[in-house]
Amino acid sequence: MRRSADEATGSRRPGRTRLPLLALLAVALLGAVAGCSGAGALGGEAGAQTITVAIVSNSQMEDAIKLSPQFEAENPGIRMRFVSLSENEARAKITASVATGGGEFDVVMISNYETPQWAQNGWLTDLKPMINATPGYDPDDFIPTVRNSLSFNGDMYSVPFYGESSFLMYRKDLFAQAGLVMPAQPTWPQVADMAAKLTDRQAGRAGICLRGKPGWGEMMAPFDTVVNTFGGRWYDPQWRAQLTSPQFEQAAQFYVDTVRNYGEPGASQSGFSECATQFGQGNAAMWYDATSAAGTVENPDESTVVGKVGYAPAPVVATPSSGWLYTWSLAIPKTSPRPDAAWKFMSWMTSKQYMQRVGTQLGWTSLPPGSRLSTYRIPQYQQAAAAFAPTVLNAIQTANPAQPTVQPVPYQGVQFVRIPEFQDLGTRVSQQLSAAIAGQQTVPEALAQSQEYASTVGESYQ
Repeated sequence: MRRSADEATGSRRPGRTRLPLLALLAVALLGAVAGCSGAGALGGEAGAQTITVAIVSNSQMEDAIKLSPQFEAENPGIRMRFVSLSENEARAKITASVATGGGEFDVVMISNYETPQWAQNGWLTDLKPMINATPGYDPDDFIPTVRNSLSFNGDMYSVPFYGESSFLMYRKDLFAQAGLVMPAQPTWPQVADMAAKLTDRQAGRAGICLRGKPGWGEMMAPFDTVVNTFGGRWYDPQWRAQLTSPQFEQAAQFYVDTVRNYGEPGASQSGFSECATQFGQGNAAMWYDATSAAGTVENPDESTVVGKVGYAPAPVVATPSSGWLYTWSLAIPKTSPRPDAAWKFMSWMTSKQYMQRVGTQLGWTSLPPGSRLSTYRIPQYQQAAAAFAPTVLNAIQTANPAQPTVQPVPYQGVQFVRIPEFQDLGTRVSQQLSAAIAGQQTVPEALAQSQEYASTVGESYQ
């Protein structure tokens, strides 16, 4: 089992609970739950249990909501109610609810960032007994790196809906027109050079799309992989902040310069969704982001560049690889009074059978990727996802959260630092860097303020 960052460093005592500032700020949101889908009624039929699910409003999750009436038909005693939120909203609201024992939700969508920490804090239900009592669920079919990232003391406390790493998407037709060839393992300097040649402002085309929207799970995700492969790190083994180190500053300056010179318009407010639109509508020649984006890029209902896209590993500088490891997963808060009904839905939504259901009803490129090994053995999926599936699976299997950068670090995580404070710290640093992308301050100024934030957090671990 992969140990959590806290166990690995010995920096936290068992049972010690840290409530992130973000959670405290979000408590005020809990009185008015917004974004409910129409799938499932609040009251339901007499005797039916209503399961409330807090879910992120990404495309694969919207597919699950669309298919959920079929679950209700197969389980007439259960009614579903979804609270569908943007990523930043979901993180704030779910953290606030679970950390304070609010009890609003029976199922929450969280990630491999929260799962080990919240399991250690005693906030989540141990799923091992439920998994073992569910015939055919086959937890060994989960990709090992993903399964381990959702475990604590050998037991799973959330189950993956989809997993992802990061890769570089590029327009094969534009590369051919420009006489460019994508290297088998591109470096970031090579990517910047290609972006310069492919940028065409008169035609409304950016050379590359990179996230600049503030948020620890928005801009920080791709940015941290750049920091890692440039040799930067958030902390040294003594928890001294390193955000003004030469390696960190070089990575930050490169990222900001690249997106300012060759990136999309309004980059300081562009996140995953905005870049998906830009790239899918042909307004960017390259896009570095989550491997889960392939399903959108290759969906003719959402993209104008279907069949024109090539896929390359995450660019590197000083590390052999730099793709992140992330999974949106489902967990049951300890406060849920309906864990058995909650598990019925969770196991339905994360099963092998669900993959078949999505493929036959919504299209094979719509499958939630990166969770089960068996997905990559489905013949229809192999054919539909031939352009990207091997690259995605390899990136997820080779991601190394325990050693993300060149020098030793006291934490785990590729695109995040797995400590509770990172929700607030990462967001604060991203705000500084986003302001640099917007031209409101220089990169050294952004990092000087960020170093102060990081130092304050690091001191509590020294």
